[in-house]
Amino acid sequence: MARILITSALPYINGIKHLGNLAGSMLPADVWARFKRAQGHEVLYICATDEHGTPAELAAAAAGQDVRTYCDEQHQIQKAAGEAFGLSYDWFGRSSSAANQRLTQHFAAALEANGLIEERVDRMIYSIDDARFLPDRYVEGICPHCAYPSARGDQCDNCGRLLDPTDLIEPYSAVSGSRNLEVRDTRHLYLLQTNLADRIRTWIDSKADWQTLARSIALKHLDEGLIDRGITRDLKWGVPVVGPDGGPRPGMEGKVFYVWFDAPIEYIGATEEWAEANGGTWRDWWRTDEGADDVRYVQFMGKDNVAFHTVSFPATILGSGEPWKTVDTLKAFNWLNWYGGKFSTSQKRGVFMDQALELLPADYWRWRLTAYGPEHADSAFTWEDFQASTNKDLADVLGNFVNRIVKFTESRFDGVVPDAGEPGPVEAQLATDIASGIAEATAQFEAMEFRKAAQAIRAVWVLGNEYLQVAAPWTAFKTDPVRAAVGVRTGLNLVALFARLAAPIIPFSAEKIAASVGETDLSWPLATDDLLDRLPHGQSVAAAEVLFRKIEDAQVTEWAERFGGGEVEA
Repeated sequence: MARILITSALPYINGIKHLGNLAGSMLPADVWARFKRAQGHEVLYICATDEHGTPAELAAAAAGQDVRTYCDEQHQIQKAAGEAFGLSYDWFGRSSSAANQRLTQHFAAALEANGLIEERVDRMIYSIDDARFLPDRYVEGICPHCAYPSARGDQCDNCGRLLDPTDLIEPYSAVSGSRNLEVRDTRHLYLLQTNLADRIRTWIDSKADWQTLARSIALKHLDEGLIDRGITRDLKWGVPVVGPDGGPRPGMEGKVFYVWFDAPIEYIGATEEWAEANGGTWRDWWRTDEGADDVRYVQFMGKDNVAFHTVSFPATILGSGEPWKTVDTLKAFNWLNWYGGKFSTSQKRGVFMDQALELLPADYWRWRLTAYGPEHADSAFTWEDFQASTNKDLADVLGNFVNRIVKFTESRFDGVVPDAGEPGPVEAQLATDIASGIAEATAQFEAMEFRKAAQAIRAVWVLGNEYLQVAAPWTAFKTDPVRAAVGVRTGLNLVALFARLAAPIIPFSAEKIAASVGETDLSWPLATDDLLDRLPHGQSVAAAEVLFRKIEDAQVTEWAERFGGGEVEA
């Protein structure tokens, strides 16, 4: 049994997340965590809300709340949304936790002791009307690279380039809209990433098995040349910058650490929170000198977060000089687009997690976003494709199979697994084909090829439907009830198997499917297992409610009118 640490990119605190956020990090992390747990491994899946930085302050101000109250409420909202989607976090923490504050200050001290942090005088934008410096997203303006008119001072949403506020053309305050701005001196701490470039490259080069997307993004940033990164900001909300004695650092009173410095550290902080809440230990998950050598650490994230996790966070970990666990595998995802344009939290474009659950149960979305997600290229979400794939895969292939065989058992075999008859050549061939399908699904999950794994699972469901067409127990029952019993028993065992295969992706439906044939074991099956005669003969079965209702054209029309579709906002 392996020990596997899984983290997904921290969802930012400023509002409920959209389906693109879900598809690009949290959902695949959950699917893989469920798969590895089902294999019997010890899995720790950690996530948290990312609560510091300018967007939190701006969102709180817009809501008319102090930032702490705002973050308290939003954390609970996001936690509840994740649970409703079946995200099986072992812990969903908060970057504003005491653990993260202590760890962030610890890493800063370790880096400085190693000569990797220095104070510099920056030229920063100051708003005269707001009487404050304007870091990051407190400034908006025209992107100097793509001319996008609403670029923010940390990153352009259009082209994805990282920015500094002083890079923007025609900047203005995001607080007041004021253009009465000037550039003033202010002191900040800088992480000397340039001194770590060779170590980071060596570390990345050691990850030869990483997917092309993650490696290419990391190497691109290295090849373009690392810059020393400012890790403090003129903000009130965040991890305070402190001196050696733990009090305010002279000359840097009132400053906090940059959100992208402290946020990844929360992976460690959240693990500490989990340990404290559950009476466990956390250092043996993160310190290689205390037991973490045997941990496999896997990160899941969208491609826009890769640079921070392959350069900036490793710079912190490696630069500390301490034996911290670094990521073994980083699985990056492309973007799920909304009819060809980007989902956007800030611009409220697309379908968001809470809205999605108002329309359909979680498993409809989980299947679509896993089986057709943005794994190797950007993919577009459309209502029409969602309807077609859901109706075919879930309603026609899986749901119809389960309902047909269980209801037939109820009507012709007294609602129990029949005992009569022995399997024949058709069942033997089915067993061979099923074993091959399970081996394929297992291999694709192990490789974190989620689309391929889902299609391999669907292919096994198809095998079951094809078997029923050949065995035709409803026809055989009239002339050869013993042969019909074999077909029914095999079909009911396929129901149990289908539930086990489906469980990592559609866990709520898998439980219902398994329960319909009295199965409680949702562990991942082995290709070598005898899977077609596992259910006890005589065990009661009972058809569930309709597992998957088809999405109707009228619903698609209604949803397109409500959420848009077919036209992309500029």
